[in-house]
Amino acid sequence: MWAGLPGGCLLLGPHSRPARFTFGFLKCLLSLVCFPICQVSTFLFPFLGRWQQGAVPGGPAEMLGALDRRDRPPEEGAAAGLQGFAVDKTFLSSLKGILLETELALTFIIFICFTASISAYMAAALLEFFITLAFLFLYATQYYQRFDRLNWPCLDFLRCISAIIIFLVVSFAAVTSRDGAAIAAFVFGIILVSVFAYDAFKIYRTEIVPRATQGDQQ
Repeated sequence: MWAGLPGGCLLLGPHSRPARFTFGFLKCLLSLVCFPICQVSTFLFPFLGRWQQGAVPGGPAEMLGALDRRDRPPEEGAAAGLQGFAVDKTFLSSLKGILLETELALTFIIFICFTASISAYMAAALLEFFITLAFLFLYATQYYQRFDRLNWPCLDFLRCISAIIIFLVVSFAAVTSRDGAAIAAFVFGIILVSVFAYDAFKIYRTEIVPRATQGDQQ
């Protein structure tokens, strides 16, 4: 039907670029206008129905106050969320906290040494750094208590055993390169292995064995 019109009128055809741009713009504009109206109506229309039936006392002021209370986050939930991430300073100064901090510092030092010497081994140190950091965060904030179905002493014990195996292999493999930074990584790796071994021994003696004894008594 557009074939008989002048050439300038073809720009206004339904398949022309200006027409498609105009239709798309109007569609987006209608979406932006209708979405807030639909969101407000989902709250206002049921509320007005209950207000007319007498289920909700008061007038428009109370209705707006209820809308404001609906959008406002609960204070108790916010306070509980903030308390869940509060750092326990007594844990950081305890034996377990000092062990985790020492492991974190040594893994970072070994990561720096491997970065300067043998970059192929730095992934192991970086992985143990993030794992130790995660356990330190969970223990310091007491956030691990929300996952009470997990056996955290057993997970921590396995973390130490796996770190001992990894750093023993990596440290003895790095010392063969005869590089200064690699030798430093070997020395810090042996120190870190001893710290992990002591941490694993304390976990097994103070947490795993008492739990097994309580399980046998029950």
